[in-house]
Amino acid sequence: MSPVTVDPDPDKPFVLTGVRDLTEIAKLTGPDAINDTEAVGVAGTDLGSMVNLGDKTFFLFGDTFGERDPDAYGGQGGFWRSNVSAWTTDDDPSDGITFDGWAPVDGIGMASAMVEGEHDANDGTGEVTKIPTYGFAIDDTLYLSYMSVKFWGEPGAWDANFAGLAKSTDEGETWAALDAPTWPGDSNFVQVATAQVVEDGAEYVYLWGIPAGRFGSVQLMRVPAAVEAVEDASAYEYFAGTGADDMPVWSTDPAEASTIVEGTIGELSVMWSDYLDRWLMSYSDAGNAYLREGATPWGPWGEPVELVPGDEYPGLYSPYLNPRYVADGGRTIYFTLSLWGPYNVYWFSAELEKGE
Repeated sequence: MSPVTVDPDPDKPFVLTGVRDLTEIAKLTGPDAINDTEAVGVAGTDLGSMVNLGDKTFFLFGDTFGERDPDAYGGQGGFWRSNVSAWTTDDDPSDGITFDGWAPVDGIGMASAMVEGEHDANDGTGEVTKIPTYGFAIDDTLYLSYMSVKFWGEPGAWDANFAGLAKSTDEGETWAALDAPTWPGDSNFVQVATAQVVEDGAEYVYLWGIPAGRFGSVQLMRVPAAVEAVEDASAYEYFAGTGADDMPVWSTDPAEASTIVEGTIGELSVMWSDYLDRWLMSYSDAGNAYLREGATPWGPWGEPVELVPGDEYPGLYSPYLNPRYVADGGRTIYFTLSLWGPYNVYWFSAELEKGE
């Protein structure tokens, strides 16, 4: 998909007034899903952020279990892999997404990890797992953003060793973790959402970041959309506010990064909405899923609009959007949503309501 040209004008009015016609379309993974994921050893998994590469879309799943008791609750079971990925060419999101295959797979066709975690004890001294947080593509190279988790704490709280990147040059069949760049486990860029943009005639990958857990605010960084830059830690710049002309100020020092959305933001995604003519952010907070619209990638960002109520879908998290999966000129959005109890990923739609 073509990069979005950034309009830096911060004075556009907010137009998103609500959502309607929330619909649970299909279960994508696990028992009774529209995809036979158990055939590849995926009985329970979560997350499902999406990366587009040509006509393929890759779904990036988190901790995955091939064996689960019928009454299992949350992330548990046997045949544990830290992450797996399915891919699809399904371009009709209205009836769910049918997977074409999985990558990587092992010698007998079971879904295998892109970058496996160490699976150390959950005592804060090692690495429990590597969780994919998002991804992006530069030409034919896929990049996976992941966090190294060292301790799972109370619900919504966890500690990370670091965040880093892995890459694949063969459409996800094999992956290699990169030595750089990495971000410290206590930084604001442990989990990210990405979009590709054109700013002042140059192409960038924007990465909106939050800390480990679901209790932090959002900051923003960018890197030129080139393989050499993505793999060079010194090429990253951090949004450090705006100048007197309302234009963004970028710094190479992450300590100078400004917060662009305050709150307790859970796993997030960001995309450009042609329908709203605004940026659109999805995330979870306090058990509900929300949307916010942004006049620019750095804001201002509007007030949260409830997307999915937690009292109707207990244990929800990770509402992920993809600009490929919209309809009616962007009025209808489709998204993945994880539910903790069944510990699997579902496909939803909703209609955006726009004011004058």
